[in-house]
Amino acid sequence: MDNTSLTLILVLFASYMMGSFPTSMLIGKLIRGIDIREQGSGNAGGFNVLRVLGWKPALVLVVFDIFKGWLPAFYLAPVFFKGTNLPDLGVFQVLCGFCAVLGHTYPVFAEFKGGKGVATLAGMMIALFPQAVPICMGIFTVTVILTGYTSVGSIIASAFLPVILLIFPLFGFEPAELSLLIFSLLVPFFMIFTHRSNISRLRMGEENRFEKAMIFNKRA
Repeated sequence: MDNTSLTLILVLFASYMMGSFPTSMLIGKLIRGIDIREQGSGNAGGFNVLRVLGWKPALVLVVFDIFKGWLPAFYLAPVFFKGTNLPDLGVFQVLCGFCAVLGHTYPVFAEFKGGKGVATLAGMMIALFPQAVPICMGIFTVTVILTGYTSVGSIIASAFLPVILLIFPLFGFEPAELSLLIFSLLVPFFMIFTHRSNISRLRMGEENRFEKAMIFNKRA
């Protein structure tokens, strides 16, 4: 194995390990001595932490999970790019960011049972195309307010991502890298896959609503 291949493997592995850091489990253990995956919806993500532990631990978790996706794409990839044999930096950034997302979703430190990858994916997008993030967050927020389902919000927001990247140049923004455009087309399928249990519960009418977010459905 030559040095370029070894560098590529090591950096991608480091990105995965960063994503694997079990933030929600540590927060659950430190605050209440619980495994967050055994509480609420059973998910290790921010909204389950919000339901079970409150908004302050959830905010800490989301910020840290975003950072896990941002750091490999923004910092690791550019620093070590010259040591790889990849055609351009954009490809390496996408690979590093996605390895972090995979680490968050299938963390080696938590029996490969992690979150859905939404916050870590957002961190990756902040590093690669930050202009798209507020719009995706807006779509997510509106969907959750109208439906009460965070899973639906995540899937719909991800479906709009490639559309946003394609139309942004029409408004004077720099076009996204081809590697990022291709990746954005795959993101909705990844979100559907990680939310497959939620989709099953939606079909059976058993999915938990985030009632507090449904501000237009509040009873007098």
